Amino acid sequence: MRELFEEVAGKSLLDPEELVRRAARTPKRNRFYARAGAVEGKDGFAITLDDKPIRTPSGRQMVVPVRAIADAIVAEWDAQQEFIDPLTMPMTRFANSVVDAVVDRVDAVTEDVAKYFQSDLLFYRAGHPEGLVAREAAHWDPLLFWAADALGAHFILAEGIVHVQQPESAIAAARAALPSDPWSIAALHVITTLTGSALLALALLRGVVDPDQAWAAAHVDEDWNIAKWGVDEEVAAKRAARLADFRAAAGILKSLNPVLG
Repeated sequence: MRELFEEVAGKSLLDPEELVRRAARTPKRNRFYARAGAVEGKDGFAITLDDKPIRTPSGRQMVVPVRAIADAIVAEWDAQQEFIDPLTMPMTRFANSVVDAVVDRVDAVTEDVAKYFQSDLLFYRAGHPEGLVAREAAHWDPLLFWAADALGAHFILAEGIVHVQQPESAIAAARAALPSDPWSIAALHVITTLTGSALLALALLRGVVDPDQAWAAAHVDEDWNIAKWGVDEEVAAKRAARLADFRAAAGILKSLNPVLG
């Protein structure tokens, strides 16, 4: 099993789009097991195939923290048919990433997420047309008001794409709200990467928005262009792949923080 995901992992274990590109190039392997399962232990739930623990590309045993995540991974393995297709297994790919790339470097991943507070998607607004300006404000302004009121993070908005320097106090306040456990911060990293907004990911974690609202907020500009010019099939396919990884990461957050989701 390890070699099946080694090419998928590559060097970019936390880049969901790179994982999908690598998965598309990875030769599929015949299904070699009858059933998947999860065994509870002192460190969490170990994922098994025919009662044998599976391992990540680096050789570590795949152990996840809660039953809901384990059940989701088991379901992915049980759903495989004649061939194993990593593209259809976002939770498994996510678990590989956490165990191999995040558990030992939580601080580095946290800093990577925090960098987005310097140039978050929500800070940069269109100047026209009026309809797009209003749509961005409707989706994004409530999140900025929440960040100011709940976190004490007061950010500066800009029109266009010219970089604006954010107050260090705002960045520090938002960073302090990031979780410290590897699974939650990894999920936030994936959501941040896919949406371009760490604030949006943080709002999802705190239950300020639900996954559908977060996804819509991240695609205000894209959806505006689609309404005007129509759907490009290649773009739509890539967006569907990103959505699968987004939903997997959002599911991780809800499993770990049920009272917030």
